[in-house]
Amino acid sequence: MKLTEPHFAWHLQRTDPLIYEALENERRRQESTIELIAPANAVSLACLEALGSPIMNKSVEGYPGSRFHAGAQFVDVVEQAAIDRAKKLFDCSYANVQPHSGTQANQAVFFALLKPGERVLSMDLAAGGHLSHGARPNQSGRWFEVANYFVDRRTEMLDYDQIESLAVQHKPALMIAGGSAYPRVIDFPQMRKIADRVGAYFLVDMAHIAGLVAAGAHPSPLPWADIVTCTLTKTLRGPPGGIILSNRDDLGKKLQSAVFPGVQGSFHSQDVAAKAVALGEALQPAYREYGHRVVENARALADSLRSRGVRIVSGDTDTHLVLVDVSPKGLLGQQAEDILGRANMTTNKNPIPFGPAKPSEWTGLRLGSPAGTSRGFGRGEYVKIGNMIADLLEAARGGDLDRAVAEVSDQVADLCAAYPLYR
Repeated sequence: MKLTEPHFAWHLQRTDPLIYEALENERRRQESTIELIAPANAVSLACLEALGSPIMNKSVEGYPGSRFHAGAQFVDVVEQAAIDRAKKLFDCSYANVQPHSGTQANQAVFFALLKPGERVLSMDLAAGGHLSHGARPNQSGRWFEVANYFVDRRTEMLDYDQIESLAVQHKPALMIAGGSAYPRVIDFPQMRKIADRVGAYFLVDMAHIAGLVAAGAHPSPLPWADIVTCTLTKTLRGPPGGIILSNRDDLGKKLQSAVFPGVQGSFHSQDVAAKAVALGEALQPAYREYGHRVVENARALADSLRSRGVRIVSGDTDTHLVLVDVSPKGLLGQQAEDILGRANMTTNKNPIPFGPAKPSEWTGLRLGSPAGTSRGFGRGEYVKIGNMIADLLEAARGGDLDRAVAEVSDQVADLCAAYPLYR
């Protein structure tokens, strides 16, 4: 036997049974579970093939045509395809596809535009913002002076007069729109006007809505923002990793150097290959239908829950995301998450506007439609899912919970069997 034979010839099942079994169990979990976590989705088989391709063996630094390592000619093809597809998909003049994550994309923007200690105005985490927009535990909140805007207490939607007042008061160098738990359309033109009034750069993090923007199911921020960041996961239905987009030609060089060598060295070639695949898929006509169905399904889920007396934060949704307040049902978010989990529906607890600050006391439950829509679920399935969720929440308040879990589990199994993954 040659010394290299196990390394190049033996499959995972033989070399590492522990990891093989865990991965198989995860595949079975996904097959048998209704995924309702808003950022979750299911990539295509082609995307999986790109992620597991030998291109991951190639270490690369720099950009196409200007590498620091030899032998990158085929990586150049892959990265340039991803760049060209991103620019075409989002109708912009600049794209950087190297960031390892959406958070790292945001970090690169901070690095390009700001000096430590400069002021940032962003959405509060409890109102639906994101950690990388200046939350105190994050690097962005430690290196910069951050002020937050919130939502209106009555409507639970953004108050643009308040945002303008805060911008005038704090005079930020950077304003950020976008978040991880805000279910309504953001008025990008109005945010642009506010940023211009105070002389701030305007960044939109569209990580959650990128796929909806690509499909024409949500307004694009590209005509209004100086820079737009996003991930390829979530509604864009791609691999982990971030991208940076812009129509500001004067910012391109700053962003290039901010990503490399500013905040990261070599990038993940296999991720960029999978990004190129996902961006190519999003350019196909069928993807536009998918994006619109994601929004329709989320609204069907919200309608179904609301008809059963479940409180929807802000009253409705314009996107893929439904934020639920379970406190009227006498529950905490973690309790609701655990109950739904018993019936093979995955969700996550979440803060809600003006709710408790401690994670252990959060009363929100964040739901989403992207993953189920990828499986083929339509409005009828999401109405049914809303009723199943309501059945469980009501049983938890005083009914026969064990019986409800058993009945809903059977319904979940039937739905999953009717819409399998990776046939």
